[in-house]
Amino acid sequence: MANLKAIRRRIKSVQSTRKITRAMRMVAAAKVRRAQARTLAARPFTKTVVRMLREIVRELVPVDMQEMPLLHRRTVKKVGLIVITSDRGLCGSYNGSVLRAALERIKTLQTEGKEVKLILIGLKAATFFRSIKVEKLDGQTYTLLPAIPTVQEAKLIADNAAASFVKGDIDAVEIIGTDFINMLRSEVVNTKFLPVELPPPADDDGLSPLMLFEPTIPEVLEQQILPKYIENVIFQALLDAAASELAARMNAMSSATTNAEELINSLTLYYNRARQANITQELLEVVAGAEALRG
Repeated sequence: MANLKAIRRRIKSVQSTRKITRAMRMVAAAKVRRAQARTLAARPFTKTVVRMLREIVRELVPVDMQEMPLLHRRTVKKVGLIVITSDRGLCGSYNGSVLRAALERIKTLQTEGKEVKLILIGLKAATFFRSIKVEKLDGQTYTLLPAIPTVQEAKLIADNAAASFVKGDIDAVEIIGTDFINMLRSEVVNTKFLPVELPPPADDDGLSPLMLFEPTIPEVLEQQILPKYIENVIFQALLDAAASELAARMNAMSSATTNAEELINSLTLYYNRARQANITQELLEVVAGAEALRG
């Protein structure tokens, strides 16, 4: 009977685990819908900013853009790598995929003779790279951020990265994060962040509206449009990361719940067979005892 007691304890343990994974799946499913809506709602703003940049580039000559710090290109010797992960686990391969991509990119850059400096977002990245001998930019590790990304966080991260770029601490900045595609799929992407790569100028079809900028186009581009653009790039990356994390957690907990149910069914079947075998053995012993008393 000791074996049956062990099986019963195991069944109860797996049932408790199933309750937890089912609850986590339901919470993630409720949150991921809103995260998806926020991510998709932010993308039209990005397209609008890019369209405005195209209009501005058409009105400018290269000389006007040469002295803008966020557009300045120089020989790349030091690369800042923004790695976006989550603060919590239990989300399948989400964090592992991002960290593997970051490691591969670091190795590639180091092979090219470039120095890598990290800007880490999320406890998982901060913990992982604690044991990796790669320099981090001072004061640019961001953990325990709110579950719902805000523009203020994105502005802080973008401003600090831009300040390091302008000062010359780094010569280029890249983002290793995820692109949310749908509930079942997200892809790890490497996005060029700084220097800003301006889109090609808009086609002049003679029907474009007249755009007036005060005080001048170069000043508006440098002081307003470019800072807003890099802020939005970070904000969109954070939104995609949040939605990808929740979708990965929902799928992981759904798989864990299914596996727990299958294990419970298997253990229950094994328990019933063992119990039946014990009962049969006891009956045989009783019959054998009765026969011994008769004989």
